[in-house]
Amino acid sequence: MQYEEFIEQVQTRAHLSSQSEAQLATQATLETFAAYISWKDRHDAASQLPKNIKTYLQWPIGGPGNQPDPGSESNVSLDDFFQRLSIREGVPKAVAIEHARAVLSVLREALSEGEFEDIRADIPAEIYNEFFAGK
Repeated sequence: MQYEEFIEQVQTRAHLSSQSEAQLATQATLETFAAYISWKDRHDAASQLPKNIKTYLQWPIGGPGNQPDPGSESNVSLDDFFQRLSIREGVPKAVAIEHARAVLSVLREALSEGEFEDIRADIPAEIYNEFFAGK
């Protein structure tokens, strides 16, 4: 999937008025989501994404010198995840959740089945169930 297609899909699914809003939603969601994924799986998933998007997974918490330990975020509540999304995107929590649904649905389509399964094994069940179960 190319960058423009990824952003256009997010814009359409999230009902955003501009590509810049879609880009911000994508960045906020993927940087927040990446904190729940091991470094190896972030790196592997990023290799399947467009250049302008892959960096959001590779360095989610302020850059390469500021990486959490793999799984360090696994005990964070779903509400805390939502709060982090909201703060990072600068929108109300309900809006951030809808944007994240759009971004993560596009991410799911952009990744191979094997890579998605690797990520699925990393993320807390609460987050998986909220965004991916039954999809």
